[in-house]
Formats: sequence, C-alpha cells, structure tokens
Amino acid sequence: MNRPLHTLKSMPMVDITADMEAIIKQAILSFVATVNDDGTPSLSPKASLTVRGGQLYFADIASPRTIRNLKRYPAVEINVVDMFQRRGYRFTGRAVILSPGDDEYSMIADWVRATNGQEYPVDHVVRIETMAISPLLSPAHVFADPPRSQDEIRNTYLERYGVGSGACAPRDAG
Repeated sequence: MNRPLHTLKSMPMVDITADMEAIIKQAILSFVATVNDDGTPSLSPKASLTVRGGQLYFADIASPRTIRNLKRYPAVEINVVDMFQRRGYRFTGRAVILSPGDDEYSMIADWVRATNGQEYPVDHVVRIETMAISPLLSPAHVFADPPRSQDEIRNTYLERYGVGSGACAPRDAG
C-alpha cells in the first residue's frame, strides 16, 4: 500500500512479529529503497538490518547516498526475502537517523562491530518507524498445484542453489 509521506506521518507504527524477525535473521541481506534528489529510486543492500525492542534498525557502514537521501526525504521501504523459504516482508516507513552518542546508535554500532569486527565504521544508525508491512511471497507459495509445504519449498531451493540444510541456520542477532 503506497501512501504519500504526509499520510505516513500520522499513521500509527506497525508491530514487528516474531516471524518477521526470524526472516530478517535468516535472510541476512535486505534492500533499502530511498529517493534521490532528482526523484529517481535508489536501492542499497544492507546486511545490518536487525530488530531490537520491536523496532527495525540498520547501520550506515558505507552508505552516504542512503543517508543523504533520508536526511532530505525520510520515506523508506525495506524488502527482505529469505531466498530458500521464498518469502519475506516489505516494510514501509519513515527513517530516523541516529548519530554517535545516542544510546540506540551505540546498541546497534556495538552489535555490528561485535559481529563483523571493530574495524567496521558505523557512521550513523537508522531506526525505521514502520508504518506498513506486507508479505512478499514467491509464486512457489501462490501458484503451486498441489500446494507445497514450507519444508518442500525450502528443500527445493536448497537443492537448486546447491547448498546443504546448514546454510539456513539463522545468524546470531547479537
């Protein structure tokens, strides 16, 4: 559901469920969409999307364009899909940019550095005020006849990508 930013300002935030958090942990990579100053879309991969206290966060490790775009126009959409389960979520909302010295910044920056190494720069942390969430489902979920279980779908794509079942283990969320 696409709404103008002025409409998003007045909408209540939407809760992140345990399933959404599990997909984020398992998928690892997400894609953050922002709007460039000329109105064109900008898509940036993020491996730092995480949930803390029911809120979405990601770190600005090497994303100057994303931060520049969000400072000018805080509308954001994040897509995360577990490629083996062939499902995920679309999160739409407003970004709040946090800088060093903020407690939330420190919580996420510490997690990024503990997970990846102390040398990782965390210039900003972005908290998402999530206004809308919608599921993303592959045709494998929608059109299979007869319907397939989640385990059947996962096993099919593990085989297709040539990986063992251990590849689906969720990462440590820190």
